[in-house]
Amino acid sequence: MSADFTLDQKRYLEGFAAGLFAHGGRAATATPKPMGPDAAHLEAQDHAVAVGGKLTDQEKWKREEHPFDAYPRLVEQANENAPPKPAENFRWRYYGLFYVAPAQSAYMLRLRIPNGALTHWQFAGLADLAEAMGGGYLHVTTRANLQIRQIEPRNAATIVEAVQDLGLWSKGSGADNVRNITGTPTAGVDPQELIDTRPYARAMHHHILNDRSLYGLPRKFNIAFDGAGLIGALEDTNDIGFQAVEILDGHGIAPGVYFRLTLGGITGHKDFARDTGVIVRPEEAVGVADKILRVFIEHGDRTNRAKARLKYVLDAWGVDKFLAVVEEKLGRSLTRAPIDAIAARPRQDRQAHIGVHKQKQTGLNWIGVALPLGRLTPAQTRGLADIARSFGDGCLRLTVWQNVLVTGVKNDDVARAVEAIEALGLSTQASPIRAGLVACTGSFGCRFAAADTKQDAAAIADHCDATAPIDTPINIHLTGCHHSCAQHYIGDIGLIGARVPVNDEGDAVAGYHILAGGGFGEAAGIARELFLNVKAEDAPKTVAAILRAYRGARLNDAETFVAFARRLDTETIRRLSDAEISK
Repeated sequence: MSADFTLDQKRYLEGFAAGLFAHGGRAATATPKPMGPDAAHLEAQDHAVAVGGKLTDQEKWKREEHPFDAYPRLVEQANENAPPKPAENFRWRYYGLFYVAPAQSAYMLRLRIPNGALTHWQFAGLADLAEAMGGGYLHVTTRANLQIRQIEPRNAATIVEAVQDLGLWSKGSGADNVRNITGTPTAGVDPQELIDTRPYARAMHHHILNDRSLYGLPRKFNIAFDGAGLIGALEDTNDIGFQAVEILDGHGIAPGVYFRLTLGGITGHKDFARDTGVIVRPEEAVGVADKILRVFIEHGDRTNRAKARLKYVLDAWGVDKFLAVVEEKLGRSLTRAPIDAIAARPRQDRQAHIGVHKQKQTGLNWIGVALPLGRLTPAQTRGLADIARSFGDGCLRLTVWQNVLVTGVKNDDVARAVEAIEALGLSTQASPIRAGLVACTGSFGCRFAAADTKQDAAAIADHCDATAPIDTPINIHLTGCHHSCAQHYIGDIGLIGARVPVNDEGDAVAGYHILAGGGFGEAAGIARELFLNVKAEDAPKTVAAILRAYRGARLNDAETFVAFARRLDTETIRRLSDAEISK
C-alpha cells in the first residue's frame, strides 16, 4: 500500500486539524516565547511583523544568525582570503570590520576607545598592526576613535584578535550597536571641567561590551559624556548626551555636579539632542542609559532603516511619554531641574585642541597636535607614543576634531616635546582654517561617498590660507554622503558630496553642495544651503569667496562667522560670495 495520501485524504486531515485547533484541541500549541539575551530583539521583530510590517534585510540577517555566533565562519573566510557576501559584511561589522568595496577590496577596522584615551604602548601597537596588516596609516575619526584601513580578508580575524591583545576592542563598533563612547578629551586635566568623564565613559563601555542583549539595536546608537571642559565632546549630536552641570542651592535639589540628560541628537537628520529637563547623578548615568537603550530596543523601527534612530521614537511619542516608559523600567522617577537651578556652564575654547595649554595640575601641560585631516603614518604614531612616554604621563587622547593630545608634559619639557613633534612632520600650531577642518574618509575608502573629501579638504585649506586667511576660529566640515560622518550640518561652512551634472547626457563629476551657518554647543544650529552642485575643483575658490565675504561684511572683528551667517539671509550671503568669486 502506498504511503502517500490521496487528495481527498489530505483535505480531510487538513479540515480535521483546523477544526481541532479552532475548538481548543490539545494539538494546538502556542508559539514559544523567545528566551535568552536576544529575546527583546526577537519580540520586537515579531511585533513589527504582527502589525503588518516587513523586516529590513538587516533585521532578517540578525534573526537568521546572530553575528556573535558566526565568528568561526569569519575565521574560515580569512583562511580562504575570501570577501564577504552582503549578509556577512553586515555581521562582521559586529566585530568592527567593514568591507568597503568597491572603494577598496579590503576591510576597514574601527576600534572602541572609551573617552578617546589610550596608553603610549597601545598607540604604538596599533601602528605596528596598521603597518603589518593594513595600508600603513591610521585615521583619527570624528568619534575620537581610530580606524585601520586596507586590511586584506586573510587578515580580518587576526587583526581583530591582535587588537584585543593590546587591551583594546573593536566589538560592536559597527552595525546596529552602541558605538564608541566619547567624552571630554581633556578629562582629568582640564582646569575648568566640572567632572572627569573618563570613569563614566569607561563604565558605559564595559557595560555594553559585557551584555549581549545591548547588541542588535534597531539602528546604531551614540552616547557621549561632556565634563564642561575647554574642548567640547559634541554631546548634543548624540542619541544620549550626558552634559555636566552644577545645580545651585535653594531649588529643592541637593546642590552639586550632575549630568543633564539630552536625547535624540542626529545632526545628519538635522536634529540636535533635546534637553529633557532631567538631571542624573553621575553614578546613576550608566543605569539610566541602560533603560533608555532597552526602551529603544523594544520600540525602535525594525522595518525602515531611514526612521530607525532614537529621534524618530521621540518624534512619535514626545519626550514626556518616552521618559515615562524609562521611569517604568527604572522603577522610580527621574529628577527634573528647572533652568534657573543650573549654573552657567564654562565656555569652550574652539582652539584648545591645538597647541600648548596649562593643565589643572601645577606645572603640567597638554599639547594638541595638528594632524593632516586625521591621518597618521606608523612612524608618526610611534613617534607620538614615544613623546608621550618620554615627556608626558604616558597617555594620549583622541578628539572629535580628528587630532591627538599628549598630556602631562612638564613645563621644562614642553619645548623639547614640541621640537620632537615637529621632527615627525607634525605641528602644534595650525591656522584657524586648518584647526577647524574636518573630513570623513571620502571616496578614497567609502563606497557611499560622492567625492574625495580628504583630498578636497586639503586643497580648500591650501587655497583659503593663501587667498582668504581668517583671524577667528572657524569650522569647515566635508562629508562624502548623506550619512554625514563629518557632520556637515554643524560646520560654520559645511560641504556634502554630490555628483554634479556636466551635460544633458547624464554625465556627472565629483562635487559638493555647500552650506553655511551651522554650529554646536552654545551656538548649536543647522547650516543652510548656500550653493548647490559645485564641482570639486571649484570648491576651494568658492569657500574662499565665502570667507572673504564674511571678512568684508562682518560688523566688527568680534563677530563670529556663525553670527554673520545667521544675521544675513542666504540670498545676501550668496550675492556677496558671488561678487568675491567674480573679482
